[in-house]
Amino acid sequence: MNSNRPKNLDLTTIQLPVTAKASILHRIAGIGLFFGMAFVLAALDMTLASEESFNQFKECLQSPVAKLITWGILSALGYHFVAGIKHLLMDMGIGETLEGGRTGSIITLVLGGLMIVLAGVWVW
Repeated sequence: MNSNRPKNLDLTTIQLPVTAKASILHRIAGIGLFFGMAFVLAALDMTLASEESFNQFKECLQSPVAKLITWGILSALGYHFVAGIKHLLMDMGIGETLEGGRTGSIITLVLGGLMIVLAGVWVW
């Protein structure tokens, strides 16, 4: 066993390729959607319980915390959707090369960022 191999334990110096960044963000968005569904289901339950609870929920949505949670869920949904379309295109054989994957990841990051900004404009 070669014990003289280089060891880089400082994670701030590691430069990931754009494809890895897009993939990691896709996984984070999926995890965010999984946990965000708890808020969505609670909101659905509250809005369907009665007219009074629906009106309380509408008032609750005016708070900055509720808007931030809504924006976070919509942002995760938007990015996960765009990255999922990229994966579907790759399953059809489009963008499977190294350069195609890099270009697809850049497009995914740009369109995902646009979706996040549009979700913020819509919520706020």
